[in-house]
Amino acid sequence: MSSGPERARERDFERLLTFVDAVVAIAITLLVLPLVDLAGELGDGGSVADLIGDHLAELGSAVLSFVVIARLWLAQHETVRDVVAQDRRVTQLMLLWLLLIVFLPVPTALLADGGSQALTKVLYIGTMAVSSFCVAGMALRIRRTPAIRGSGDGPDGIGATTAATMLLALAISLAIPATSYFPLLLLLVADPIVARVRA
Repeated sequence: MSSGPERARERDFERLLTFVDAVVAIAITLLVLPLVDLAGELGDGGSVADLIGDHLAELGSAVLSFVVIARLWLAQHETVRDVVAQDRRVTQLMLLWLLLIVFLPVPTALLADGGSQALTKVLYIGTMAVSSFCVAGMALRIRRTPAIRGSGDGPDGIGATTAATMLLALAISLAIPATSYFPLLLLLVADPIVARVRA
């Protein structure tokens, strides 16, 4: 349901989104750079299969974090899609969200060697959870501030469900260490269930 005629997005907010997208792209690139260095370990006659086998943990954590960052970016993108005007609260939450995205490669690097440690799990899953709470906060602010929206009723705030699911996954992972990071798979069912309930 439209709340009024379409409005063009203000230049200042457009520039903010461009900046955010660029920093997210850099964060994803930082995940790949250490993997590029692995090629230097391949000596004369070395086996690519052995190299990959020796660094499977690093490759896996990079792929996992790429998926995570992409998912968080898509959630942020969907949340601010109809925003046309700069808002201080939304900007603050977006910059905090961006800081967390930039930080994510740090716990990602820890996954390969110290992934089973409780602090690594807290840093990794906790960073993602707080990022999702930032998106949920943006969604709430946008819904409550029609003046910054171009049309529609605003985002649905499903990011809070994602964040809560991540905290549940973290609790399970810490309480039952053998589950490792598999509790994050709860994310695959949480959002569809909430979407169906709200439909």
